[in-house]
Amino acid sequence: MNAHAQPMLSVSGLTKRYGDRLGCHDVSFDLWPGEVICVVGESGSGKSTLLGTLALRLDADDGAIRYRTGDGEPLELRSLDDARKRRLLRTEWGFVEQNPRDGLRMNVSAGGNIGDRLMAVGARHYGDIRATARHWMAQVELDPHRVDDMPSAFSGGMQQRLQIARNLVTAPRLVFMDEPTAGLDVSVQARLLDLLRSLVERLHLSAIIVTHDIGVARLIAHRLIVMQAGRVVESGLTDQVLDDPQHPYTQLLVSSVLPA
Repeated sequence: MNAHAQPMLSVSGLTKRYGDRLGCHDVSFDLWPGEVICVVGESGSGKSTLLGTLALRLDADDGAIRYRTGDGEPLELRSLDDARKRRLLRTEWGFVEQNPRDGLRMNVSAGGNIGDRLMAVGARHYGDIRATARHWMAQVELDPHRVDDMPSAFSGGMQQRLQIARNLVTAPRLVFMDEPTAGLDVSVQARLLDLLRSLVERLHLSAIIVTHDIGVARLIAHRLIVMQAGRVVESGLTDQVLDDPQHPYTQLLVSSVLPA
């Protein structure tokens, strides 16, 4: 990361409530170009609410989310109109669902799923779209010859790779990921994490990843945000936080997954 660059995303005082229940409260951080941040915490900690609010799927009740586009344009995301939000979500951003079936069109072929996003940004040449789909299947280590197979013909891990290809085909700068390795067996998780690390490095992607798995965070994140009951209780460089956790909740998370 360039120490002299400006943050890609600046979040300050972000708060989301569900009636009397707190989703996330007063969250602030910066995300830099090429950086991966993992948000960790147990179920109900507010990490998924935070992700949904950052990705404009949920409306924040308070705070600011500022994003700098690839052209250097500063945007205050909470004030964007719907058309501009949709454009941002189709081009500069991606969102990888925990369950790939939620992020894929299951009645459309593998190549059609990838091409669908290209067509949303104006691509119309069938041959070019198909060639690009095959290229991105190869990039995520799927057999390009299976371009006409339906998503249901792929395993869960392969479906997740297909969803990642669908997101990356428009060259986003920022990808949000909601528990991308959940539900996969350990060996499939390891291969998917290796792929994600490779893609982040090669494509200079920034990513915000929600996970309950400290092991995932250690392998892929530059920085950690630890959440409990809707609040950030600790944040910092990944190795620093995991090797010397300061907050009792972080200590509990780390001790529950790491050998004594």
